[in-house]
Amino acid sequence: MKSLKVPYISTLNDIDIEKAADLLDDAGKKDLIEVLNWPELYNYKPITYFWIARSSDSIFIKYSVKGTMLKASYTKDQQPVNEDSCVEFFCKVPGNEKYMNFEFNCIGTCKASRRKARNEDVIPYSKEELGMIKRHSSLGRRAFNEMEGMFEWDLTVKIPLRIMGIDPTNLPEKILGNFYKCADGTDSMHYVTWTPIKTERPDFHRTEFFGELILEK
Repeated sequence: MKSLKVPYISTLNDIDIEKAADLLDDAGKKDLIEVLNWPELYNYKPITYFWIARSSDSIFIKYSVKGTMLKASYTKDQQPVNEDSCVEFFCKVPGNEKYMNFEFNCIGTCKASRRKARNEDVIPYSKEELGMIKRHSSLGRRAFNEMEGMFEWDLTVKIPLRIMGIDPTNLPEKILGNFYKCADGTDSMHYVTWTPIKTERPDFHRTEFFGELILEK
């Protein structure tokens, strides 16, 4: 099982999300979303890095993407952002039945829910909960149609531990998860992952292939 240490940075809570993006560059744990699980079907792979760290009460993730297309159709949370240029974080607390999917298009619009499986017992996050997820995109927040060319962008998000089902005063040693890059509704469809997924066709909703995220003290 792939494993990643999530460093604790106490000062993340003292700065806004834009400055947190810079701090993650310096002190966060960096890794790469690079696994092409279905190359015969989808062989396009944007260059996608992420940095991760935690504060006393939140998980911070910064994504950095370089690719040949860009699309951001959706501006309202819970719209199908996976159809846009999209990055995702799926996670699960060991021992819990449900996992969480946090999906963001390149301008920060979020779709998120708790669920047992792709189509089983799906509970979307409320408007109030989604409002607690802070986001900063280098592209701003305005929608635009698909564009061709070479583009670079980054997105930083802050997800409170409590809406992940975690008590910040009683942290588990680790959580399980995976990181994704996709764009279902574009001319350059792709499905790239952090940890390998061993299925015949793209399916991000497979918790048995999650890796370990060790929460450092």
